[in-house]
Order: sequence, then structure tokens, then C-alpha cells
Amino acid sequence: MLDFISQVTRNNHIESAIKQTYGIKIKIPFKKFGELNHFAFLCKMDELFKIYKFGVVDAAKEAADPIEPHVHEFEELLIGLEGQIEHYIDFRTEKVDAPYVSFITEGKIHQLKHLAKEGHCDIWVVLFKKDFIAETAFHLYSTFHDNANMYLKLNSCATRLDTICSMMYDEYSRDDADSAVIKQLLITLISMIESDKRSNAPDHSENMNVQNKTFKSFLMVLEQHYHEPRSVAFYAEKLFMTSRNLNMICQRVVHQSVSELVETRKLLEAKNLLVTTDKTITEIGYELGFNEKTYFTHVFKKKAGMSPSDFRKEMRAKI
Repeated sequence: MLDFISQVTRNNHIESAIKQTYGIKIKIPFKKFGELNHFAFLCKMDELFKIYKFGVVDAAKEAADPIEPHVHEFEELLIGLEGQIEHYIDFRTEKVDAPYVSFITEGKIHQLKHLAKEGHCDIWVVLFKKDFIAETAFHLYSTFHDNANMYLKLNSCATRLDTICSMMYDEYSRDDADSAVIKQLLITLISMIESDKRSNAPDHSENMNVQNKTFKSFLMVLEQHYHEPRSVAFYAEKLFMTSRNLNMICQRVVHQSVSELVETRKLLEAKNLLVTTDKTITEIGYELGFNEKTYFTHVFKKKAGMSPSDFRKEMRAKI
């Protein structure tokens, strides 16, 4: 009983600290004694988008009360201008000096320590749900799937990213903030990050992991055919390999099967169409390869936790 009371007190303390520091609601699931080997709590966010600055004072508060390993129900993008982070992600820890970009996808266990360096710490924190920029968010997986952290060249891309983040923050802070403007700025930010990574990528002719190449190729094929009713074997054949091997690669890279990735891409597009068009549920389902409305609704509800019509009403009320 004492262990349970101790855990309740600890959980409430962590939940309160994170809400106070970041303005994010979280709920830590209780686990039985003996199941805490890889304890991780869940961060939730009601908004579709959030942006704020993290500075020296925030880093000092965090150092006094460190945040445990956790997972998000949203995407997190960090633009580090000054300072340093110690980042535990993908089951390894890495120290990264600014300027840097770090992307943490939904559902991935990680732990961040924001550190001041030479008395400075200046980080843009951008939080958003996939629904906000469905198609673009999916592209981030291709950019960061093999490494969550990316170094930036001084006074080049970092300066431009800072400018875009400042513009987003200014719009976000307005009483009459326009979500369409924020969305376009976020898409621009992600496009700049992808462009910078491509232009500064070293020659991996000898060291490039074959699995990473295959996964990127799979994402390209998926982008062309996700709206079609295609099997796992179809994607495997396109990549000249067996379904088993393709599934193994996807599991190793993102811990999801080919079928799950295809469903995720379909779901993101379905959400995008529900919010941005007036197409009927049947039309959207058919466009994404579902011949029956009932089956499309069943799959959508299973993945999203609500029906397509309820999702449309909720998102349109928020935007």
C-alpha cells in the first residue's frame, strides 16, 4: 500500500510540474509494482498547435525537477539556437550543441535535458498534431527516421528558422490568430529543414545503412499508391524484395508494420480531406481505396477513436 501511495504522490507531482512549466496536460498511467523497468508517462495536448520559447530560467527549473522518459500524443519540433540538449531517444543518449533541430514523433519514448551553455539557452518548441498538417507531418518521418537530431550550420539555416518561428509565434499570440497562416508557416519551416538536411548530407556511399535506403524508398512508393487498395506484397514487389523483409525493415526503423504505415497514411489523408473539403464520408472512403462506407468508418473509428463525421465536427470547431 505504501508503494502505491508513494507512486500516486510522485505521479501527481510530475503532472503538476509539467503543466506549470509547459502548459501541457499529462496523465501518468499507474503500473503495478515490479512493472516500472521502463517507466514512461503520456503527454497530451488539447490544442492542434502550440509554440513557445524555452530559455535559461526554464532550463534551471527543469534541472531542479527533471522530467522522466515519456511519450507524446503529438509531434514535437525543437529549434535550438543557443545552448545544448542531452537527448535520450531511440534507446540511446546524445548530446547536441546548438544550432540544431530535433524532431520527436508521436508515441516515441524520449527524455530531454535542456542545458545552458556559456550562460545561454534559447530554444523554439513547436508542438502540433498530425491532423494540423497531415501530409507534411508524414514527410518528417523520412527526414528524421534514422536520427532524431540534426545539426545546423551557423548563421545560415538557423537564422531563417528563427525568423519563421518568430512569425508563427506572433500569429499564434494574436487574439484573432489565423490557423491557415500558422499552417503555411509551419509547412515552410519543415520544408526548410528538409532542404537543409539534403544539401548538407555527407556522402554515405560506404556507410549508408541499406535498411534506411529501403525505408525511404518505401515511403516514396507509399506516397504514390496509398490511396489505392494495395497489399503488402505490392509494395514489396515494387522494392524487389519479399513482404517479410520489408516488414522487418519497417519494424526496425519505426516499430510499425507495412500495413500499419499504409493505414496511418490513409488515415492522415482522410483527416485532411474531412477538414479541408466538403466531400462526403463515402466519397473520401472511396478515394482512399475503401469500397464500403461502413468499413471505412470502422477503420477510421478504430484508429482515430471517433467516427469520421464526429472528427469533422470537432476539427472544424477548433480551426
